[in-house]
Amino acid sequence: MTRPALPTRQQAEALLLDAEAMNPGPWAAHSRFVAQAAAAIAAEHPDLDPQRAFVLGLLHDFGRRTGPNRDRHILDGYDGLSALGHHDAARIALTHSFPRQQMDDLLGAWDGTEQEWKRLATLLAGVQYTEEDRLIQLCDLLALPQGCCILEQRLVDIARRYGLPPQTLPKWEACFALKTHFDAATGNNIYRLLPGLVEMVLG
Repeated sequence: MTRPALPTRQQAEALLLDAEAMNPGPWAAHSRFVAQAAAAIAAEHPDLDPQRAFVLGLLHDFGRRTGPNRDRHILDGYDGLSALGHHDAARIALTHSFPRQQMDDLLGAWDGTEQEWKRLATLLAGVQYTEEDRLIQLCDLLALPQGCCILEQRLVDIARRYGLPPQTLPKWEACFALKTHFDAATGNNIYRLLPGLVEMVLG
Protein backbone atom coordinates (compact mmCIF):
# COMPACT_ATOMS: atom_id res chain seq x y z
CA MET A 1 0.00 0.00 0.00
CA THR A 2 1.41 3.39 -1.01
CA ARG A 3 1.57 5.92 1.79
CA PRO A 4 0.44 9.51 1.13
CA ALA A 5 3.07 12.12 0.32
CA LEU A 6 2.04 13.92 3.50
CA PRO A 7 0.89 12.35 6.78
CA THR A 8 -2.23 13.53 8.55
CA ARG A 9 -1.91 16.01 11.39
CA GLN A 10 -2.46 13.23 13.92
CA GLN A 11 0.19 11.05 12.27
CA ALA A 12 2.62 13.98 12.11
CA GLU A 13 2.16 14.72 15.80
CA ALA A 14 2.85 11.06 16.60
CA LEU A 15 5.98 11.11 14.42
CA LEU A 16 7.25 14.20 16.20
CA LEU A 17 6.59 12.68 19.62
CA ASP A 18 8.53 9.56 18.65
CA ALA A 19 11.37 11.68 17.26
CA GLU A 20 11.45 13.81 20.41
CA ALA A 21 11.69 10.67 22.55
CA MET A 22 14.71 9.57 20.51
CA ASN A 23 16.51 12.91 20.90
CA PRO A 24 14.87 15.17 23.51
CA GLY A 25 15.60 18.87 23.15
CA PRO A 26 14.24 22.33 22.42
CA TRP A 27 14.10 21.55 18.69
CA ALA A 28 10.72 19.83 19.17
CA ALA A 29 9.10 22.86 20.83
CA HIS A 30 10.57 25.01 18.05
CA SER A 31 8.96 22.69 15.48
CA ARG A 32 5.54 23.05 17.08
CA PHE A 33 5.74 26.85 16.91
CA VAL A 34 6.94 26.66 13.30
CA ALA A 35 3.80 24.63 12.58
CA GLN A 36 1.58 27.23 14.27
CA ALA A 37 3.20 30.08 12.37
CA ALA A 38 2.93 28.23 9.07
CA ALA A 39 -0.77 27.45 9.55
CA ALA A 40 -1.53 31.05 10.56
CA ILE A 41 0.16 32.50 7.48
CA ALA A 42 -1.25 29.85 5.13
CA ALA A 43 -4.78 30.67 6.34
CA GLU A 44 -4.38 34.16 4.83
CA HIS A 45 -2.61 33.02 1.65
CA PRO A 46 -4.70 32.39 -1.48
CA ASP A 47 -2.71 29.34 -2.59
CA LEU A 48 -1.76 27.56 0.63
CA ASP A 49 -3.57 25.05 2.83
CA PRO A 50 -3.26 25.62 6.60
CA GLN A 51 -3.48 21.93 7.47
CA ARG A 52 -0.72 21.02 5.03
CA ALA A 53 1.34 23.95 6.27
CA PHE A 54 0.96 22.81 9.87
CA VAL A 55 2.12 19.28 9.10
CA LEU A 56 5.07 20.47 7.02
CA GLY A 57 6.13 22.85 9.77
CA LEU A 58 5.79 20.18 12.42
CA LEU A 59 8.10 17.77 10.56
CA HIS A 60 10.65 20.12 9.02
CA ASP A 61 13.28 19.15 11.65
CA PHE A 62 12.34 15.46 11.74
CA GLY A 63 15.99 14.56 11.15
CA ARG A 64 16.86 15.82 14.62
CA ARG A 65 15.63 12.46 15.89
CA THR A 66 19.01 10.95 14.95
CA GLY A 67 20.92 13.54 16.97
CA PRO A 68 22.54 15.16 18.68
CA ASN A 69 23.38 16.46 15.21
CA ARG A 70 23.79 19.71 13.36
CA ASP A 71 23.14 20.27 9.68
CA ARG A 72 23.19 16.55 8.93
CA HIS A 73 19.65 16.55 10.32
CA ILE A 74 18.59 17.92 6.93
CA LEU A 75 19.67 14.78 5.12
CA ASP A 76 18.48 12.50 7.93
CA GLY A 77 15.05 14.13 7.83
CA TYR A 78 14.82 13.76 4.09
CA ASP A 79 15.82 10.10 4.24
CA GLY A 80 13.60 9.28 7.20
CA LEU A 81 10.46 10.81 5.74
CA SER A 82 11.20 9.40 2.27
CA ALA A 83 11.46 5.93 3.78
CA LEU A 84 7.96 6.42 5.23
CA GLY A 85 6.66 7.47 1.80
CA HIS A 86 5.95 11.04 2.91
CA HIS A 87 7.74 12.68 0.01
CA ASP A 88 6.21 16.16 0.34
CA ALA A 89 7.35 16.33 3.95
CA ALA A 90 10.74 14.92 2.95
CA ARG A 91 11.19 17.73 0.42
CA ILE A 92 10.56 20.33 3.13
CA ALA A 93 13.04 18.62 5.46
CA LEU A 94 15.54 18.99 2.62
CA THR A 95 14.86 22.62 1.68
CA HIS A 96 14.02 24.36 4.94
CA SER A 97 17.54 25.66 5.65
CA PHE A 98 18.29 26.95 2.16
CA PRO A 99 16.48 30.22 1.32
CA ARG A 100 18.96 30.86 -1.52
CA GLN A 101 19.07 27.18 -2.58
CA GLN A 102 22.84 27.22 -2.10
CA MET A 103 24.92 24.91 0.05
CA ASP A 104 26.73 27.81 1.70
CA ASP A 105 23.42 28.77 3.29
CA LEU A 106 24.62 26.33 5.96
CA LEU A 107 26.42 28.40 8.58
CA GLY A 108 28.02 25.71 10.73
CA ALA A 109 30.64 23.07 10.06
CA TRP A 110 29.23 20.06 8.23
CA ASP A 111 28.85 17.16 10.65
CA GLY A 112 28.39 14.41 8.08
CA THR A 113 30.72 12.74 5.62
CA GLU A 114 32.01 14.24 2.38
CA GLN A 115 29.83 11.77 0.47
CA GLU A 116 26.75 12.92 2.38
CA TRP A 117 27.64 16.56 1.65
CA LYS A 118 27.84 15.84 -2.07
CA ARG A 119 24.58 13.88 -1.99
CA LEU A 120 22.81 16.71 -0.18
CA ALA A 121 24.11 19.20 -2.75
CA THR A 122 22.83 17.02 -5.59
CA LEU A 123 19.41 16.59 -4.00
CA LEU A 124 19.08 20.32 -3.28
CA ALA A 125 20.04 21.29 -6.83
CA GLY A 126 17.31 19.01 -8.18
CA VAL A 127 14.44 20.67 -6.29
CA GLN A 128 12.12 23.24 -7.81
CA TYR A 129 10.96 25.37 -4.90
CA THR A 130 7.25 25.73 -4.23
CA GLU A 131 5.39 28.24 -2.09
CA GLU A 132 5.34 25.61 0.66
CA ASP A 133 9.14 25.39 0.65
CA ARG A 134 9.37 29.15 0.99
CA LEU A 135 6.72 29.25 3.72
CA ILE A 136 8.57 26.78 5.96
CA GLN A 137 11.89 28.49 5.30
CA LEU A 138 10.30 31.67 6.62
CA CYS A 139 8.50 30.07 9.54
CA ASP A 140 11.67 28.28 10.63
CA LEU A 141 12.91 31.85 11.25
CA LEU A 142 9.77 32.93 13.09
CA ALA A 143 9.91 30.45 15.94
CA LEU A 144 12.06 29.90 18.99
CA PRO A 145 11.43 27.05 21.45
CA GLN A 146 9.62 29.59 23.64
CA GLY A 147 7.22 30.84 20.97
CA CYS A 148 6.80 32.77 17.75
CA CYS A 149 9.24 35.63 17.24
CA ILE A 150 10.34 38.29 14.77
CA LEU A 151 13.09 37.58 12.27
CA GLU A 152 15.71 39.61 14.10
CA GLN A 153 15.29 37.54 17.27
CA ARG A 154 15.76 34.26 15.47
CA LEU A 155 18.65 35.46 13.30
CA VAL A 156 20.52 36.71 16.35
CA ASP A 157 19.80 33.40 18.10
CA ILE A 158 21.38 31.55 15.15
CA ALA A 159 24.34 33.94 14.97
CA ARG A 160 25.09 33.45 18.66
CA ARG A 161 25.34 29.70 18.08
CA TYR A 162 27.05 29.61 14.68
CA GLY A 163 28.94 32.90 14.48
CA LEU A 164 28.94 35.29 11.52
CA PRO A 165 30.61 33.67 8.49
CA PRO A 166 30.92 35.68 5.23
CA GLN A 167 27.64 34.41 3.77
CA THR A 168 25.62 35.64 6.76
CA LEU A 169 24.48 38.97 5.31
CA PRO A 170 23.40 37.59 1.89
CA LYS A 171 21.46 34.85 3.66
CA TRP A 172 19.82 37.39 5.98
CA GLU A 173 18.80 39.45 2.95
CA ALA A 174 17.15 36.34 1.49
CA CYS A 175 15.33 35.77 4.77
CA PHE A 176 13.93 39.30 4.86
CA ALA A 177 12.93 38.91 1.21
CA LEU A 178 10.83 35.90 2.25
CA LYS A 179 8.95 38.05 4.75
CA THR A 180 8.37 40.73 2.13
CA HIS A 181 7.05 38.08 -0.25
CA PHE A 182 4.55 36.68 2.25
CA ASP A 183 3.50 40.13 3.45
CA ALA A 184 2.50 40.83 -0.16
CA ALA A 185 0.89 37.43 -0.72
CA THR A 186 -1.29 37.69 2.40
CA GLY A 187 -1.94 41.41 2.12
CA ASN A 188 -0.81 41.82 5.70
CA ASN A 189 2.26 42.21 7.86
CA ILE A 190 2.69 38.56 8.78
CA TYR A 191 3.77 39.51 12.29
CA ARG A 192 0.12 40.40 12.94
CA LEU A 193 -0.82 36.80 12.16
CA LEU A 194 1.54 35.00 14.54
CA PRO A 195 0.03 33.68 17.79
CA GLY A 196 1.61 35.04 20.96
CA LEU A 197 4.08 37.27 19.13
CA VAL A 198 3.51 40.40 21.23
CA GLU A 199 4.06 38.49 24.46
CA MET A 200 7.21 36.87 23.03
CA VAL A 201 8.74 40.15 21.85
CA LEU A 202 7.84 42.24 24.88
CA GLY A 203 8.34 39.51 27.45
